[in-house]
Amino acid sequence: MSELVLFWQIYFMKQLILLGAIWLASVLSGRAATVDTVQIFSEAMQREIRAVVITPDKYRKAESVQFPVVYLLHGYSGDYADWITKVPNIAWLADRHDIILVCPDGGFDSWYLDSSVNDSSQYETHVAQEVVSFVDEHYRTLAQPTGRAITGLSMGGHGALFLAIRHTDTFGVAGSMSGGVDLTYNVNNWGIKDHLGAYEEKPLRWDSLSVVNMISTLPPNQLALIIDCGTDDFFFRINQQLHQILLDHQISHDYIVRPGAHNWDYWSNAIAYQLLFFSEFFEKHKVTSP
Repeated sequence: MSELVLFWQIYFMKQLILLGAIWLASVLSGRAATVDTVQIFSEAMQREIRAVVITPDKYRKAESVQFPVVYLLHGYSGDYADWITKVPNIAWLADRHDIILVCPDGGFDSWYLDSSVNDSSQYETHVAQEVVSFVDEHYRTLAQPTGRAITGLSMGGHGALFLAIRHTDTFGVAGSMSGGVDLTYNVNNWGIKDHLGAYEEKPLRWDSLSVVNMISTLPPNQLALIIDCGTDDFFFRINQQLHQILLDHQISHDYIVRPGAHNWDYWSNAIAYQLLFFSEFFEKHKVTSP
């Protein structure tokens, strides 16, 4: 048997196991979130791009109710399916909090930016405008900032804070897990220069698009924020720096530090805290489903 055939057999077996885990969790809880894969046409990039949309069990049963939405971003080299395949209980969390979860595709290494050098990578526009518009049009959402949250891991952690700061008319609460919140952390890694140009040539562009340098543009109380990073993570230092910058600018936020590295074990745990934070935000602003 060739290595390629063996790889695909193992891959499909893992997918079956994950789907079975989702089904079993739904049966045991007596609830069943619906997981859809949708195609969203991007005018900015002139192509169809996939996303996962998870609607809670209550969505089917309460047909007149509108639901808050959490946009959940993947990391570098990932895709729209990462969260549902690697953290299958994410569907159960949608049920638990009666929220819609949307997992957009952010490309292999876009960092959720509109590239100034690559027309095929316009992911700020895609996620913050095109995906949000599609979801509001096709699902019963609370289409207002206090009904939308955005978070993500690693590249997606930077993306979530970046998009929320630049689109406060769209998102009312944002989070980051192990976020690469300073694009200049390693200017020759993670494909960033393919979208912004070399740092040596465009340092102001890199600096201005790094979350750590955008905090001064954020008015206090404009966004509710939760930031989460493990002590063994290579991004721990820059998250500590972000925390201090937020304190210096008197911007209220939750900052969680605990043992953990830059991996799915950590993010599988972190997402439960983030979704609880968002759920409490929605409840505080009276936008949760009754």
